[in-house]
Amino acid sequence: MPHLELTPKTDISSFRKLAIGSWKTTYDPTVYGTLTVRMDKALAYIEAFRQRTGQRLTVTHLMTKAMGEALRRCPEANAILRFNKIYLRKQVTISALVVQTDAGKVDLTSAKIDDADKKSLREIAQEMDEAVRRVRERRDVALEKGKGTIQKIPYMFLNLFTWLIGFLMYTLNLDLSGIGMPKDAFGSIIITNVGSLGLDTAYVPLVPYTRVPIFVAPGAVKDAPVVEDGKVVPGKVMNINASFDHRFIDGFHAGVLANTLREMLENPFERFDALPAASEAQSEPIQAAG
Repeated sequence: MPHLELTPKTDISSFRKLAIGSWKTTYDPTVYGTLTVRMDKALAYIEAFRQRTGQRLTVTHLMTKAMGEALRRCPEANAILRFNKIYLRKQVTISALVVQTDAGKVDLTSAKIDDADKKSLREIAQEMDEAVRRVRERRDVALEKGKGTIQKIPYMFLNLFTWLIGFLMYTLNLDLSGIGMPKDAFGSIIITNVGSLGLDTAYVPLVPYTRVPIFVAPGAVKDAPVVEDGKVVPGKVMNINASFDHRFIDGFHAGVLANTLREMLENPFERFDALPAASEAQSEPIQAAG
């Protein structure tokens, strides 16, 4: 059984082949960018969603759904490199980095959503919250087994180990879940909410062994002057910071992703789940907001 379900991309441009040949690893081809979006309507949508469904909703949930839609619109960005050849993923998997604390120790791990392009926002919120709980309560057996395997590796062999794991799981496309390595733990895109740390702007380095070509770091929502109808008014804005692997993602792909994010976050009532009417919401059982 393969590690990932993939299909080779055959129509490669000459520029793309030169880009692949120019950089051997993801240490060099990183491109950084920041998109600033209005968040007034997104915050209103989050509040309305919570009130009408009784379900917790966060900016990370919105970002996960929006990035899933962005990859649906731009499938060429949903890819990995194997033997210097681009392969397109058949599944859109988005992961969010989660802080895990235990006995004074802080660790960073991921909670992933498979088929993020096909699921509703409500499904994503429910699934991600459960995934985060599993991770923080150490109930994710595959992740815990993989972390246990890593803990056994001597420090002097860590560089070799991470290279070997990436080579076996992605270049050779082998399923290593039998030896404690979780299957596709990081997916197509990694989201890490640096806004929860109080940061407006931060760029996350690409991690070579994950083979993830896009890291997205939404910043804190802040007050800022904005222009509406030619007048300066107070508003809410957020920076969406991203790191890209330029070997197969360029300005065109980044533009599709950025435009999708702006479209969805600035028009949430039209682009995300339709909310139940207030009368319908009152008759539904209310879940803990968390």
